[in-house]
Order: sequence, then structure tokens, then C-alpha cells
Amino acid sequence: VNLVESGGGLAQAGGSLRLSCAASGRPVSTYASGWFRQAPGREREFVAAIGWSDDKTFYADSVRGRFIISKETYLNTIHLQMNRLKPEDTAVYYCKPDVAETPAQMLPLGDWGQGTHITVSS
Repeated sequence: VNLVESGGGLAQAGGSLRLSCAASGRPVSTYASGWFRQAPGREREFVAAIGWSDDKTFYADSVRGRFIISKETYLNTIHLQMNRLKPEDTAVYYCKPDVAETPAQMLPLGDWGQGTHITVSS
């Protein structure tokens, strides 16, 4: 899978940023795509995902109501609109083109890329 990520950077608390991720070569069996993030000193965690066939969206409790995930199917691209940013949103955000839904969690599949840095200042 070839990923082209864009967006991210710096923002002030209360501000907005937008991430985009275009994934070519995504497996046909892929259920969803989305983002995970890892803050300094913390474990990697799920952020948001969207299903390709059923349009279902999934959000971590910490971002629900502030972040919006969307997709452009014909471009194999997903977007994450991040609003009302908080300093605790500071992290490296990883686009995952292959995400599986399990009863316990959204499960990222495949290798991890380098990610995109997001820094939110207070």
C-alpha cells in the first residue's frame, strides 16, 4: 500500500487542522481506514475510522464530537477534520488504510508509516 499523507502541523488550542490520506493498493478485503495516534510517553491509540462499504464511522471517546472523518471513495482518500483542538491532541498521527472492526477494538492491520506530527499549543 502506498500512502500519501498531508495536513497536520501546529495549531492553538481551540483551533482546527485537517489530515488527509490517500492509499493506493489498499486490499480489496479492507473494511475500514482511519487514524491512530501516539502522544509522547503514551501508548498508541485509536482515533477514528470509516467503513468503505457501509459508511459507518468510529471515534474514540476523546475525540467524538470534535473530529470528523470522511472519505472520497473514488480517490481512495480519507480525511480527518480536527476541530476544537486541545493540547492533549498533540501526538504523531498514523494513517492506517486497513482497519478491522472487532468486538473489543478497532484493529490496525499492516505496517506503520512515519506518521504526521500534530502539536497543539495552549
